[in-house]
Amino acid sequence: MPDDLIHDENAGIDRLIHIMRRLRDPQSGCPWDIEQDFDSIAPYTIEEAYEVADAIARQDWPDLEGELGDLLLQSVYHTAIAEERGLFSFQTVVRAISDKMVARHPHVFGDESRDKSAAQQVDDWEAIKAAERAGRAQGGTLDGVAVGLPALLRAYKLQKRAARVGFDWPDTGQVIDKIREEAAELVEARNTLGPDAVAEEFGDLMFVMANLGRHLGVEPEAALRAANDKFTRRFAGVEAKLAAQGKTPAQSDLAEMDALWDAVKADERA
Repeated sequence: MPDDLIHDENAGIDRLIHIMRRLRDPQSGCPWDIEQDFDSIAPYTIEEAYEVADAIARQDWPDLEGELGDLLLQSVYHTAIAEERGLFSFQTVVRAISDKMVARHPHVFGDESRDKSAAQQVDDWEAIKAAERAGRAQGGTLDGVAVGLPALLRAYKLQKRAARVGFDWPDTGQVIDKIREEAAELVEARNTLGPDAVAEEFGDLMFVMANLGRHLGVEPEAALRAANDKFTRRFAGVEAKLAAQGKTPAQSDLAEMDALWDAVKADERA
């Protein structure tokens, strides 16, 4: 493997592909990298995707550049393993996604008119994807919704897919009624049933909450991520106010911290 390519800063993607091949070389590569397979690398792939989203949320563009590189490395890593097994290569991956983008945008790369609404374009996109699933013997409405997605995001996508074939409540009020029903069932399970029933009813409630987000035009994963960030920021504010008194949360109590929480919220609105 040529070292001049590995050390050529202007060699682009070819450089990265060759670096990965060197890392995976059974004779001269890195012992850790050699041991990895699809399953062991997959969690890192998911983690890197979240770190990309985090950099975007923080609007940290230099960090985003680095995180996108880390995510690109994951694609190169998986394709290197596939190449070793004779499954596919980086070039075939690039060809496949390029072909898919051309096929799914006939109004850009074909002879279809671009004179359509965004909603019509979404409908057309879904029709094309449905035809692709049929060609892969994935005839079911929910086929192709990745099992490995975060559970809240997968719930949202499953419900969105089912809604396209009419399996959906017609208005938001009925979803809220269902939330009340599921909440009551959760209380009943807590009071009269065992932990397995509680977990099941809690899952049902979360599932309907994801559906409510879809009806409201809110992507639940993003909304919960924002709520996590808000909680982190406000609790840090509570800790800062306690520190100003020479105290830690362990030296405080719920009543005091709740009052400081309200003070932090008031500071944010000021």
